[in-house]
Order: sequence, then C-alpha cells, then structure tokens
Amino acid sequence: MGGTSLSAQPLGRYQFRRGLMGTQFTLTLYATDSLTANRASKAVSARMDSLNQVMSDYQDGSEINRLSETAGSGRWVPLSADLFSVLAKAQTIARLSGGRYDPTVGPLSLLWRRAVRRGEFPTAKQRRQAHRAVGYRLLDLDSTTRSARLRRPGMRLDVGGIGQGFANDEAMHVLQQLGIRSALLDLGGDILISDAPPGQAGWRVSIGSSETADTATLVLRNVAITTSGDLYRHLDYRGKRYSHIMNPRSGLGLRHFVRATVAAPTGWQADALTKVFSVAGLRQSRRLIRRFPYATVQVVERKRGRLRSWQSTSLINPMN
Repeated sequence: MGGTSLSAQPLGRYQFRRGLMGTQFTLTLYATDSLTANRASKAVSARMDSLNQVMSDYQDGSEINRLSETAGSGRWVPLSADLFSVLAKAQTIARLSGGRYDPTVGPLSLLWRRAVRRGEFPTAKQRRQAHRAVGYRLLDLDSTTRSARLRRPGMRLDVGGIGQGFANDEAMHVLQQLGIRSALLDLGGDILISDAPPGQAGWRVSIGSSETADTATLVLRNVAITTSGDLYRHLDYRGKRYSHIMNPRSGLGLRHFVRATVAAPTGWQADALTKVFSVAGLRQSRRLIRRFPYATVQVVERKRGRLRSWQSTSLINPMN
C-alpha cells in the first residue's frame, strides 16, 4: 500500500461499542489519532448496518426475507453480491457438514423463538410441518446470474448461524482498506482478530466459562474464534432440556449441554462451524474435522452428568 507507513508513527488504542444485530458489537483498534479511529469506526458501522438490512430475518423488508417470500413460486430471484456470497458460503458448509448446519432452518427457528417466548413446546404436527420446509438441497444458487430459488413452499432462510462472522469479515476488509492493521472485532462473541497490538505477541482472548470451570486465556493474531453454547438459552419442557442450538436433521434443539469453540481463518467459517460441531457432538467431531482441515476445534459435552472435552489441536496461536 502506498502513502505514509502507519508503523513509523506511534499508535494509540481506541475502543467503540454499540448494539448491532440483536447483540453487542465491540471494535478495538490501534490508530495514529482519534480522528483516524473515529473515521474507521463510522465506516465499519455503515458497512455493518448495510449487511443487517440484507441478512436479518428479524427485519420486515430485508433482502433475505423478500427472498423467503418467493418460496415455492419457481421464481429465480436476482440477489445482491452480499446475500449471494453469504448464501453460497452457507450452502458450502451445509454440504460438507451433511446438513448439521443449514441456512434453510428458518421454519424451525421460528418454532423455537415462539416456544421460548410462550414457554410452550411445539406440537408434533407443527414440528413435522416446519421440518418439511427445511433442506439446503432445496436452495438453488446460480452464480452466472447471481440469483436464487427456493423450491418448496414455506421455506424460510436464516443465516444467523453464519451472518455475524460474515459481517466481521466485511468489517475487517473496511479497516484494512483504511490502513488499520491491528484490530479486534467482537460481535456477540464472534471474534475476528488481525495483526497483534504494537509490541505484543497477540491479542489476549478468554474462552470457556466459569460455569464449567474451564476458562482459558489465549494469545491470538490473524484468526477468527467463536464459541457456541446453551448455558443461558434453552427450553426446559417436561423435565427435558432443549438447546437453542438446532439440529436441522432432527428438527429439535440439542438435548444435552454442548459447547464448541472453533478457530478458523475467517469469521464466517468459525461462526458456522461452531454450530456444525455442536450438533456433531464430541464423538462425531473426531471424524468430521477431516472435512475442515483449516479449523481448530474444541468440544465440551455433558452427558449423564459427566463432563468431557476434546480438541483437534492446540488453540494457542492456531494460525501461526
């Protein structure tokens, strides 16, 4: 990159917080002055807001909801570059994971939200009806025309399991274009990190939970890291616990506690794969990791009162 090198000037630490995508977004960066830092923060916010208008299934009139409204019509719908990109990435993960992650899980997501809000478990008929409208193979994408088609009536897209990581990636591109080399983005626990802060080996990031007594602090740089779990978001019904983490293949929330932490080169990969390995569980994850050689995975699982854990390789500086 041409122009004056920022590395020759002293850098200060700046932090910005705001609500975004139904959660908290924190941007920490190193810049030469507050004017540069504020300009970067505003550019990141503008990019994030534009992506929210594209990907949010909570917003009436969002692009993804307008696409869902065409389900079963047979129409091919032209998409923005952003929506097509995130759907293509989501479908790739769905295919490689055998449907353990699925961007068409929207009908089941709606059932879960309603169940939590009302404290009522969906009936078998409701679950069957929603499940029939789920299946990543029912989503057609055409890269030549950058368009999509939802084959079955009642389908509804939900990229919540990949969208935050994708948004972090796009925000980091904005920072890099502005010459910001050292930054940490935290969008509701989806963390993306670039170069280490000046004079340090990396960014210090805590993972795990005091609830399971396995917290650890990692020193990381140039990596995305995300954790999924259900310590606080689950539904108890007739003595059984159902996680907010949905198994698209069964149509139900997970029946036991599981937490997956994934480190990967990009935010969208780490975000989506936490759902994949949560659904896979400890035993299946040992085999499934071969399909995702770029990822580092830790799975913690509690079954029948016993807490067990497994990780593919060390999470310390996984990309260095």
